[in-house]
This record gives sequence, structure tokens and C-alpha cells, in this order.
Amino acid sequence: MRALLFDRPAGDTSTTRVGDVPAAVPGPGEVAIDVRAAGVNFIDVMARRGDPGYATGWPFVPGLEVAGAVRALGPGVSGPAIGTPVAAFTGTGGLAEIAVVRAELAVEIPAGVSIEEAAAAPGTLTTAALLLGPTGRLRPGDSVLVHSAAGGVGQALASLARLYGAGLLLGTVGSAQRVALAEKAGYDAVAVRGEGLVARVRELTSGRGVDLVLDPQGTDWIDSDLELVAPGGRVVLFGNAGGAPLAALPPAGKLFGGNAAIGGFSIRGYAAKAPGMVAEALREVLDRLSRGELEVVLTVRDGLEYAAAAQQALAEGRGEGKYVIRL
Repeated sequence: MRALLFDRPAGDTSTTRVGDVPAAVPGPGEVAIDVRAAGVNFIDVMARRGDPGYATGWPFVPGLEVAGAVRALGPGVSGPAIGTPVAAFTGTGGLAEIAVVRAELAVEIPAGVSIEEAAAAPGTLTTAALLLGPTGRLRPGDSVLVHSAAGGVGQALASLARLYGAGLLLGTVGSAQRVALAEKAGYDAVAVRGEGLVARVRELTSGRGVDLVLDPQGTDWIDSDLELVAPGGRVVLFGNAGGAPLAALPPAGKLFGGNAAIGGFSIRGYAAKAPGMVAEALREVLDRLSRGELEVVLTVRDGLEYAAAAQQALAEGRGEGKYVIRL
């Protein structure tokens, strides 16, 4: 089968190619999916860079979310039935003609959801649902600050936070060119990350701060996050976009003094240890898509060959909407 391959770590597309690999075969508890569309995510970039914990070996097949039809069932699996249209969280290996996943991570696509929309659901939209729900514990009326608000997850967080009853919704971006994209996603105000960020957020919240900070920037902004969080608020770290080694977390005394909590998030961790939670969140966002409650802005391209360019756009902060590759 054809798949996108990273031959060795690189900061650009120089070691990325489309090649032939043995067809994936489901093992016990797994299903194989004929992939019709696959999402491109920043985690692909992290794997390509060789960030620790992402690529399991070289060459490596990236891709954490797919949509297609069930091709085969592994031993001990009774469903979804062969031919069922499903969306699935793959973790790795999704940018290929055939993907293999744990059966419980494959969810049937409801009527009214396109294959392209479904391909954006298992990673991007499900991540947003898990961040706001079981991890961030968003309450109606809570104010929220999202870093990297113009990215795929950032845009999904804006849409879902409104559905969950969030109050003031603030975003940050890395450059002024990204402000309009984040505003279009639904943020009440968007600031460029920099020296004036804390003062700006304090001004927008009348000095109180925000109830929930969602931060994919590793630990680069953790001290500012703690200055921005309101008493009783939460900071959730859910990525390491820059790839630099993570710094130590602030001392406990700073958390005690600020009445603040810091948490971490990994959808791959949820998939490994609590797959039912991932499936439940995926089913929720697919149902919301089918009812027209949720929209996702897509940039769709045909062919695995285009995936490298999409990944590079994410690496350079040029993406405008969620990239989906049709096979």
C-alpha cells in the first residue's frame, strides 16, 4: 500500500516521501480501514522533527485521524461491520491507504457528515472536546484563554467552547497576520503573544484573569499563564509546539499562592488508557456535525503527495483552516 513516509528527522520536507509499505493487517481487537480521507496535524510536524516520543522508528508513517470504510476485522472483533463508514483515531499511520486501529476507537459516521469533515473529527475536534470537558472542566460562564487560537485545534476550541456555555473567549496568536483568522473563528478578542500579553488580558478581564488557560506552547508561557489565571482557575498544557526541552513546572508554593492548578493533556494517552473516553468525545463531535451545531473550516487537497506541503504550512504557521488529504 502507499503511505506518507518520514525517512529520518528533518525540519523541512527533505526527508518526506510517498512510498510503498506492506499492507496493514488488523491484529486482535483491531480493525483495518480503507482510508478515504486523513487529517494533517501539528503532531505530524513534531514527529518529523524527531521530537522525543512521537516517531517510533524510521521510516515512520504519520497521521493520527482518518475517515473511511471498515476493510477487515481482527480476531475477537465483532464490529463495526465490514463496509461501515467510520472515523477513527489512529495515533500514527493514518496517512496511508489502509490504517489499523483499536476497534473501540472507530466510530460510525452519521448521516449528513462528509468524509472530509469526518476526517477532521478524531484528532482536532475530539481533542477540543476532551480539553474543554474532562480535562479543563469548563463550566457555563467560565472565561477561557487559548494560545495558538488560529490553528486547527484553536478554531475547534472556539466553536465548542460556545456550545459548552463559555463566557469571555480570548485567544493569542504568534503574529499579527494570524489575528483575523482567530477572530473569524469566534474569539471575542485576540492578542499577539509578547511582553504586553499579561497587561492586555488583565485589561480585558477587569483585572480578574481567566478561569481556564489552554496552552499548546510547552512551558514557554507557563509563568504568564499563572499570572493570567483567576483564583481557582486551571492551566492545561497540551503540546510543545516549539519543540524545545520542557522546563520544570513552577514550585508548589506559587500554585498555593495563586489558588491555581496545572494539568497536562495527551489524546494519545487517553486513547491508550481510556479509549472509551476518546470514542465518546468523537461520537459527540460527529453528532454535532450531523446536526449542524458545529462547523469545521477545511482546506482539502487530493493525494498523499500534498501532505508534506500541508505539514510544512503548519510548521511555518501558514495554515488557514484544517488540512485534510483525500485519498
